[in-house]
Amino acid sequence: MEKGESKKWNWQKFEITNPAGKKMPVINIEDLTEKDKLKMEVDQLKKEVTLERMLVSKCCEEVRDYVEERSGEDPLVKGIPEDKNPFKELKGGCVIS
Repeated sequence: MEKGESKKWNWQKFEITNPAGKKMPVINIEDLTEKDKLKMEVDQLKKEVTLERMLVSKCCEEVRDYVEERSGEDPLVKGIPEDKNPFKELKGGCVIS
């Protein structure tokens, strides 16, 4: 490899599996024409525009309410009862000399 020359990867060797378990080809963006890149971007934007959006303030309220509803059951908030605490120090012990 010459000085200043970057190594090109052969992306065809790699495969990606989507959540449904189907193999998807990996595309090397550098090999695409400008038209193909713009088409991919438009396709992605078309997918994103159909997503349902929520206000951040609404999401924060829902998360806060969820946490508050379950705080009574959370051992990190209310603590672990002494009789059920697996990390409680044992009384007594022995000394080996």
